[in-house]
Amino acid sequence: MRYADIPDLLQCAGPLEGVLTLSLHRPLVRNALSTPLLAALVQLLERAEQDAAVTVVVLTGGGKVFAAGADLAEMADKSMPAMLCDERPQLFAAIARFPKPLLAAVCGYALGGGCELAMHADIIIAGESACFGQPEIKLGIMPGAGGTQRLLRAVGKSLAMKMVLSGDFIGAQEARQAGLVAEVWPDAECLPRAQALAQRIAQQAPLALRLAKAAVLAAAETSLSAGLAQERAHFVTLAASQDRQEGIRAFLEKRPPQWQGC
Repeated sequence: MRYADIPDLLQCAGPLEGVLTLSLHRPLVRNALSTPLLAALVQLLERAEQDAAVTVVVLTGGGKVFAAGADLAEMADKSMPAMLCDERPQLFAAIARFPKPLLAAVCGYALGGGCELAMHADIIIAGESACFGQPEIKLGIMPGAGGTQRLLRAVGKSLAMKMVLSGDFIGAQEARQAGLVAEVWPDAECLPRAQALAQRIAQQAPLALRLAKAAVLAAAETSLSAGLAQERAHFVTLAASQDRQEGIRAFLEKRPPQWQGC
């Protein structure tokens, strides 16, 4: 499949060893998240979902900034009826529905919509310069793409309230300690580390990756009993897969498994 036909908004690399890397590319506006950019990202993720050569996607904004927020120039003159008809919630929902593992490599600012986009990733790898925040309150507005909900689930009520109500930012190390990011690396090593982790993940059985991701995400939206039931249902589903048989056989024969994705 083609991934490089929207070069003005996104840059693509791969897939290589099962990993597709997508880079936000609006450097003159610090990767401000315009509607066309989000639409382009959704389009590429939909292609990646259907591409058997892609097992994991890495999303980055480059070495200096992830995304400094929504495109305020685009939003400034929108009335309430226009906001009610805004397609951005559907675009963020489409990103959230992406079923394959999604990693974010974050250096520099991830603010407002940029922080919300990063939180759509399953794993965030941060550079030492990474800075996360929801500063919408300083503009007389509030987060509108999941910032109040995903941030609380990631860092807890008190820190989420502090960030949302004051607009204060947190750095990479505080974000790691709070549970927002998984690892912190020097900026130059951030994307390579995310890609290396993505390649490790891509070596696993594709169907098991999808169902395991779905089960973990369900924990934030269901009760413990419902989550356990869903986990067990996915576990039983995998019992009928060829990859489960191959994985056990390969382990017993002391050889690498050859996954079929079914």
